[in-house]
Amino acid sequence: MQIGVSGASGHLGKAAVAELIERGGGHHIVGISRTPATVHAAVEARHGDYDQPETLIAAYRGLDRLLIIPSSDVQPGRRDRHFVSAIDAAVRAGVGHVVMMSIAAAREVDERDMYAAYFTGEQHLMRAAGRWTILRMNYYAESFAQVAAMSAASGIVPGLGENHVAFVSRDDVAAAAAGILLGDGHAGAIYNATGPAAISARERADLLSDITGKPTHFVVMDEAQLRDGMIRAKIPQEYVAALIDVERRFAAGDFDIVTGDVQRLAGHAPRPLRAVLSKQFG
Repeated sequence: MQIGVSGASGHLGKAAVAELIERGGGHHIVGISRTPATVHAAVEARHGDYDQPETLIAAYRGLDRLLIIPSSDVQPGRRDRHFVSAIDAAVRAGVGHVVMMSIAAAREVDERDMYAAYFTGEQHLMRAAGRWTILRMNYYAESFAQVAAMSAASGIVPGLGENHVAFVSRDDVAAAAAGILLGDGHAGAIYNATGPAAISARERADLLSDITGKPTHFVVMDEAQLRDGMIRAKIPQEYVAALIDVERRFAAGDFDIVTGDVQRLAGHAPRPLRAVLSKQFG
């Protein structure tokens, strides 16, 4: 088979390509990126830009299976267009099976919400593609690890309310995606890639204390306090709103879901949050 990864230069894209290479099987792997020079040297690199749909059609031509990874652009309306452009290009290019990366608890929300694009993409995929699979991912353990570094320095894990999140490692998401691309019987399925357990905010603070040896406590804040703390921590302004939206999702329980899909698709149990945090602070 010819298997493509669209968004192959990003963190998840690189992990997915590496997983496909490691699994072997004699398949022809294609990495699609707006910066093809950064694609893994062991695979074919093709230029494809979500903002230039015509490049996607050429990049996707000849592929039997394709993984569409969303862009990192969090501006409202951009990812929506990217998803639609990529899906339409895959259909026009004759891709046999399209796999889309989505987010846990994808649903219809205000179009200004940064997660609105995932629901738009899912709905368009179901209508437009002949054979499709959706892999919804929980919140990245690595993303929390980056925030945890600031929490460890301040001794505070802030949040809008107590919550539970089944953090999943990026490598496990990549392995699950590879399992879909290389396997059969996944057409029309929606999977949820999650970590092995939903960890409460207080448990996360205790975990940080244990790993770093520095007392860390969970503190509930309102949005104004949380925003002020992020600004004082010198988090770039364009990310502050996104991180607050993530905290709203945490408090709403959007990532409080645990499944066995990583085990089923990747062939191994998902990594616990402790393993990712230990690597961050190791």
